[in-house]
Parts: sequence; C-alpha cells; structure tokens
Amino acid sequence: MLHRESLFDRTFAPLRRALFGDSDTVAANAGLSEAGVEKLKQRIEDCLDRRGGEVSARARAADLGHFYLNLGAEGRRRFLILLATEYGIDRDRVGHAMAALQAVESAENSGKAERELRAVLVPRRVALLTQFNALPQGVKFLVDMRAEIILLQSTTPELRPLNDDLRELLTSWFDIGFLNLRRITWNSPAILLEKLTSYEAVHEIRSWDDLKNRLAPDRRCFAFFHPRMPDEPLIFVWVALVSGMADNVQELLDLNVPDGDPDKADAAIFYSISNAQAGLAQVSFGDFLIKRVVDELRAELPNLKTFATLSPVPGFRAWLSKMLAETEVAPWELSQDGALAEAGGTGSGREALQSILARDDWHRDEAATAAIRPVLEPLAARYLLNEKRGKRALDPVENFHLSNGARLERINWLGDTSPNGLDAAAGLMVNYLYKLADIEQNHEDYRGRGKVTAAAAVRRLLKT
Repeated sequence: MLHRESLFDRTFAPLRRALFGDSDTVAANAGLSEAGVEKLKQRIEDCLDRRGGEVSARARAADLGHFYLNLGAEGRRRFLILLATEYGIDRDRVGHAMAALQAVESAENSGKAERELRAVLVPRRVALLTQFNALPQGVKFLVDMRAEIILLQSTTPELRPLNDDLRELLTSWFDIGFLNLRRITWNSPAILLEKLTSYEAVHEIRSWDDLKNRLAPDRRCFAFFHPRMPDEPLIFVWVALVSGMADNVQELLDLNVPDGDPDKADAAIFYSISNAQAGLAQVSFGDFLIKRVVDELRAELPNLKTFATLSPVPGFRAWLSKMLAETEVAPWELSQDGALAEAGGTGSGREALQSILARDDWHRDEAATAAIRPVLEPLAARYLLNEKRGKRALDPVENFHLSNGARLERINWLGDTSPNGLDAAAGLMVNYLYKLADIEQNHEDYRGRGKVTAAAAVRRLLKT
C-alpha cells in the first residue's frame, strides 16, 4: 500500500518548506504562551498597519505565516481564536461611518461616506488573510488553514466567524472561471500522481500498478486546478471507457482485465470523484467538473453515447440500522423474514439481517445473498427515493448528482464488495445517468421541488 500521510504532514509541513524555506524561527512543537499572544498581537498589528510599503508588509506577512506553521496544534488553535475573536469589525468605526453617511444632506455627495462605511464593515482579519494570498503558495496556505479550522470548529465554535470570512474569500478566488481542467496521465509528474493516491477518497489506490491501471488507454482522469495552485488538484474524477453501463467496480479496477479500445467504447462511466482540498468544503465546483469532462470526452470520442456514474451509497447502512432500531415491525414480507432467519440461524429476520451484514464474507454465501437481496434492494430504493433532508436527498452522493441534473438509473447488487463498500452500503452501488437532453429539466425539478427523477426499474423496487 502506498504511504499515506497525516493531514498536517500532507499540507502544512510541505508548505513550511515551499513557502518560507527550511529555517525555523519557532520549534515545530511550540505552544503559544500568554506573553507570546501579546507579541503575536503586535506582529499582527504591524502587518495590518502596512508600514514601510507593500514589500515590507509582505515580508512581515511571510514571517507571520512562518510563525503559524511552526506552532504546535494548541499554538495554532490559539492563533486562530485570536484572529476570530479580536480582529473582526471595529464597531466604533462602523458607528462613526454610519453617522457620517446619515449626516450627508445630498445623495449626490454620499459617495465618499458610503465607501468609508463599506471599508469599515470588512473585518480587520480579512486584510491580513488577503496579505497571505499575495505570497508564493499563499493560496494553498489559506486553503490548508481553513481545513484545520473546519476540524477544530466542533470543539471551538468561536472560530465560526473566521471560517465564514475564509469561505467567502475562497469562494471568490476559486470561481469556476479561474479554474483549469487538465487530463492526468501516467506521464504526468510523479509528485502529482502521488497526490492522486493520497487524495483518492472513494476507491483506495493500493499500489503503483493499481494507479497505472486506472490511467490505462481505456481510462481517463481529469482534475480542476487553480493558477495559484498549479501542482495541487482541487477535485478529480476517474472515468472508465466501456461498452454498456458498468454495474460493479471490481471489474473496472481489476488489474488482470485487458485494456479496452476507447474508440469502440460507447459509455463513459464516472466511477470516482474526490475533493482533494478539505479547506475548500462548501466551495462548489464539482458540478462543473462533470459537465466539462463530458464536453472533453464527446470532442475526443464522438462514439460515446452514454454518460453515467457508478456511485457509492455512503449513508445506506447507517440509515438502515437506524430505521430498524426505530421500527417495531420489519419492513418486509413474513416469508422474507423466515428466509432471513433461516440464513442467519436465528429466530428473527431483523436480527439475522444485522448478523449477516456484520460478517466480512457474507457476500460469498449464496444462501445469505439469496435471502438478503429481495429485502435490501427495495429498502435501498426507499432510501434513495423517499428519504430526504428537507427537499434534498438524504444521501450526499445522490444529492450531488441529482443537483447536477442526473437521473437515478439503477441500483446494482454487490457493485462494491470491498470492505468499505460492504460496510457503508452492503455492497450496493448506483448508476446515475447524465442524459444530456434532460439535464437542465432534471436539475430544475430537483432544486425547485425536490423531485427525484428515477428510472422505472428503480421505482418498481418500491412495490416489491
């Protein structure tokens, strides 16, 4: 298995070298004492005052960033809390600016007062964050800073204002118009290929041979990049060029299956999409990725007629366990309950189902799969078609694809028998079909009314 680094090692440690060199002004395990906090405040004020011109301000910002990267976890937490709680809006200045605007007698003369009010409504920390942006590798520095803030928020809610400010900045800087789509091949730089293995979030890449197989002639990998982060994929998608709609990921990832001829393929299957930058959570550009890749593939391979996903169902097992715990009557027929009980060796179908699914190898047991399949497939249809959070699908992957205009096309039995696939979704996978003529209408129906557009075969499962 390829080496996987911790979040800190994978992001901040390389940045320390790339952004500020190898010198260490602070030990990497350093904390932040009360006296250190006071000195830090002075350093922040020095950056915000911009004394000595732009060059000096950037140098001070670089030094402050170096200081942050070399703090230990608790020191960085205190640094971030300081920014969040003491460098917001100056309410006194806002009050004065509002009074000045109200004192202007003519709307024609209000321009200066309006500009001054807008300026003081921007939190002071935003000016500091913008200084970091101007540094080499500064955008990556801020993306990774937000990744740490997101991790800390559950236990440190006072960081929310800082997170909100950073999200707004990053949303504007990562507008889709600024991003570049690039195809990644086996000939791409090794450092980029290594990052793909580290960032892959759906189907783990276990070896260099595995990676090479995913970049074979009948496969494609595309990623979005930002000009200020040219060596860092933001989000990437893996595509298999095959004949017909694929129904299991084992075959797509099998190293022993001969390469196909992309010119003879009629279907492009998107089988994995991974967000590579945790700090860009809630900064949406994934929907544009699929549309752009479809355009690229259609231009390269006009024989492609079907564009679909082979997607996980990450919330199904958790929902199933919760639903069974909360209902007194099993949601399946009495005859099915007996079949489950017999396959599981217990007197209760409910207990048998949970017991069987807890086994690592249940999918190889013909008696178990024969009893489970007619129960799980209708429940999966219920989960995907009916279970909502407000008007949105409960399953996050489903919500993503329906938001993009896809149709829920097919539920695939034992589509992913990896440990992760069995644990999260009892081995089930789903095809979402991107029928180009229907994408816009499907998107409007889902976003406007919460309608789940699904194939008849999926809807029929609810009646079985």
